[in-house]
Amino acid sequence: MLVFTFPGQGSQRSGMGATWVDHPSFEVVAEASQAASKDLAALLLDAPMEELTATANAQLATFVQSLVVLDAVERLGLAPGACAGHSLGEYTALVASGAMSFEEGVALVVARGDAMTHAGEDAPGTMAALLGITDDDAEAACQRAEGDVWVANYNAPGQVVIAGTTEAVKRAGELAKGLGARRVMPIPVSGAFHTTLMSGARAALRKALGDAVFRSPEIPVVANVDARIHVDPAEWPGLLSAQLCSPVRWRQSLETLAALGGTTFVELGPGGVLSGLARRSIPEVATVSVAVPDDLDTLMDVVALPESQRADAQHHAGEHLYMSERIVVSPGGGIFFPEPTLRAPGAGLLPGTAAAGGPSSVIAVGDLIGRVGTVEVRTPFAGEVVRWQATAGERVQEGQALLWLRVSTEDQ
Repeated sequence: MLVFTFPGQGSQRSGMGATWVDHPSFEVVAEASQAASKDLAALLLDAPMEELTATANAQLATFVQSLVVLDAVERLGLAPGACAGHSLGEYTALVASGAMSFEEGVALVVARGDAMTHAGEDAPGTMAALLGITDDDAEAACQRAEGDVWVANYNAPGQVVIAGTTEAVKRAGELAKGLGARRVMPIPVSGAFHTTLMSGARAALRKALGDAVFRSPEIPVVANVDARIHVDPAEWPGLLSAQLCSPVRWRQSLETLAALGGTTFVELGPGGVLSGLARRSIPEVATVSVAVPDDLDTLMDVVALPESQRADAQHHAGEHLYMSERIVVSPGGGIFFPEPTLRAPGAGLLPGTAAAGGPSSVIAVGDLIGRVGTVEVRTPFAGEVVRWQATAGERVQEGQALLWLRVSTEDQ
């Protein structure tokens, strides 16, 4: 069974709509612009990251970009057996399922983004990702911090996001390291999303939700709040309101979708983080990230295979070396453009440069390591960068080694 998943805020990228401009599905942007009374084409094509990072813009841009990709996939004749979205992505999933109209989805996302912006200004906060820690230990770190900090996302085994006031998040991060967290990564956001610090947004969002019309989903949607399916349309306004101040139970949602019979998880929208989380949470499923038009061919190739063979066919995404080492390989042919911020020991910022080296980069599942042509390459493994296997500007083939990682035993 196909499962469609939709990303949330943080997946947006500057110029992410450029590859879709000549695709028929880009007409969705004009429709959304009319519904939002805003030039969304400019947001998807020209806006710098500084503008796209603002909460209201980030949410609307990600929502519309995901709907462009959804429209393109639907034009291929593909439909899911179930779907879910991470945080903001839940609104995209509800539009995809028929539980709300396209226009109402746009209106609600606008209202949500504005409400969360104001709440973040009234009750400032931040977020941080904890890697290599259990859910229980992440919760314990928050409790021991003795401040306003809580678990905001249960993303995958060993990957938890916390949120709260800046001081409390810092203390909880330090305590988490003492409890086994391998890494604490600050997330550049303007508020403590999915915590009680967002309670100031609920009144405005509730009003907008009360004005919207919800219908029974034509496709099952798993909710963030409780990782359960809800078919009664009367329940969704309350679920979406509660989501503002409740943790996103994404790992649990993936397990629910797998229990429903999901075998192929297709992420629709910018980035590829959700595909990495799915591989980490449910290794036996096949995953496909559709972010650019070329990914549609990959999706069709995967769907053409018998369900029992799809996960096995994805071994080209990475292959095992020794017990603690992995290789990330190219998903296709083209010119390799490495991510310029990654370091290998003594190798500088980019492969093939002579810049002074520094501490090697540590990356998480789903992190961007570069591009092959216009296709993003994201690592299916977490670990420390050991060596670049391809140089900047090199023409690589499908399956060619790009990056060598050393992983901890927790990542195997």
